[in-house]
Amino acid sequence: MTYRLLTQDEISIFENNSCWAEDWQRVFVAEEGFQPKYFHRVMFYGDIRLGSFQKNVEITKDFVKHSGINDATLRNVTVGNDCLIEKVGNYINNYTIGDDCLISNVSVLETTEGASFGEGNLISVLNEVGDGNVILFHDLNSQFAAFMVKHFDDKDVKNAIRRLVKEEIMRTNPDRGVVGNRVKIINTREITNSVIQDDCEISGASRLSDCTILSSDKASVYIGTGVICENSIISEGSSIVNSVKMQDCFVGEACHVSNGFTASQSVFFANSYMANGEACAAFCGPFSASHHKSSLLIGGMFSFYNAGSGTNFSNHAYKMGPMHWGTLERGSKTASGSYLLMPATIGTFSVCFGKLMHHPNTTALPFSYLIAEADKMFLVPGRNITTVGLYRDIHKWPKRDMRPQNAPKKSIVNFDWLSPFSVGEILRGKFILENLRQASGDNVSSYNFHEYTINASSLRKGIKYYDIALRIYMGAVLKRAHKWGFFGKPTTDVGIGEWRDLSGLLLPASEEDRLIEDIKSGNLETIQEVIDRFEEINHNYRTYQWAWTYKMIQNYYGVDEITAEVDAKIKADYITARRAWIAEIKKDAEKEYKMGDVDREVFEEFVNSLDRETDYEE
Repeated sequence: MTYRLLTQDEISIFENNSCWAEDWQRVFVAEEGFQPKYFHRVMFYGDIRLGSFQKNVEITKDFVKHSGINDATLRNVTVGNDCLIEKVGNYINNYTIGDDCLISNVSVLETTEGASFGEGNLISVLNEVGDGNVILFHDLNSQFAAFMVKHFDDKDVKNAIRRLVKEEIMRTNPDRGVVGNRVKIINTREITNSVIQDDCEISGASRLSDCTILSSDKASVYIGTGVICENSIISEGSSIVNSVKMQDCFVGEACHVSNGFTASQSVFFANSYMANGEACAAFCGPFSASHHKSSLLIGGMFSFYNAGSGTNFSNHAYKMGPMHWGTLERGSKTASGSYLLMPATIGTFSVCFGKLMHHPNTTALPFSYLIAEADKMFLVPGRNITTVGLYRDIHKWPKRDMRPQNAPKKSIVNFDWLSPFSVGEILRGKFILENLRQASGDNVSSYNFHEYTINASSLRKGIKYYDIALRIYMGAVLKRAHKWGFFGKPTTDVGIGEWRDLSGLLLPASEEDRLIEDIKSGNLETIQEVIDRFEEINHNYRTYQWAWTYKMIQNYYGVDEITAEVDAKIKADYITARRAWIAEIKKDAEKEYKMGDVDREVFEEFVNSLDRETDYEE
């Protein structure tokens, strides 16, 4: 924008409207479209830049005012075109304000010396008293954060990442606070050292301090009444409302935090929903949900997770302090009143009931129920494979991705419930159960697994359910391989071996190891190059999956190659397994319906949706 000095006539109009300047020679205005008549009771200090004021600004639906500045004190401020700024109780200091903004009934909007805008803030996730293992910056996603946490103890990796983040922040951070275009800030007490990007709305907030709000025209951010947010970054499409208290946090895309929720030293990613409760040193990956006032998420790593009322994780029942932590792998749930003594690791898609002791590690027995009855701990392996809850979850998550479809997505979210990662755990689980049965025989009432009791009937069903899942997985991948042209011997060995889950990204362990080496060696020289590598791995997921699955089929069916006969056998097994799976889910739905509080229409609609599952067999 081209600026000029004020004319004497314009200064006179200002003064007649009770405006004053420390030095009128330091007030510059737009070459075209500037109109001093829309300024009333304004005081100018330092260097001022003012745009054109020609359009109306919408205050609320069907209510507009002409742009201008009224009842405000400005120091070292640049104001874009067609803004309405009024009723600034104290002052606006050291800020650049974009076009078409509404700022009304605000006490302070200020940038002070040394402002970081929440960028580069080092927080300690999982280990509440740790030295810091996640660096907050604007391009952080769930994979990058999980990678930082996982490899914190590798000093070379840690130092390389911190250097890359520092370079990125130095390159992108502004020299003072910024309010983007079409931003609305009303009835807000204090905003200091914050960057607020385009199309954000802040209404009734108490305080924003050292924050970056990554709003955009395609995914705006809303900050509501009573919110206090400090040293944090809020990503595109998120909302923080109703007296939330947040400190040293990162909120990813399309998250919703509300109803007095308090959070510190925590991260939340893609479509997480947090309300009423509390999080401390929590890593909440994509689709993490906690709705209840009594729930405390502390020292835990989650994704695709749902916390029941009264869920609590104990990380401090020890003399050395609250440093213990655990992982609930993707798809896990905790029932109301659940308690988990850390350290603990819960296998994928498992459900926890009661007060679980003995530091369970059930990664080799996924899809299980963990049940505490008084001082006895029970494990029901594979039970969750055949539940209505799992069926609903795996179908609802893709539909509930609220991130704009026409815009890039930061966090990678792979929705496959059966993948080389989860199926690898199933294979280990089936092996363990078969060995337990072989070691103790069939004529026993129960089996013991790491202080947990497995009833004999549960063990037999677990083997059955695991086998159903394996056959469904192989058939589904084989069908996709035919459809997408993968069928035949894999073109790569990448994917054979162990797989991992980096908070939504499913990847071969070899690719994660390659990424580590490339970061250490300096082959990846920028943050964007690291992010691009995550994207590349995800892009090749189906290719890597086929390499892993081909090997699995060879081992499962005892064949050297997938002939036409083997192909037909896998398809037939797939259809049989899928029908068995649907039949078990239908039984689970009927059991719930017989409780008497499910409407018949709801029940029949769900059963009809199950009947349509035969479409997958074509």
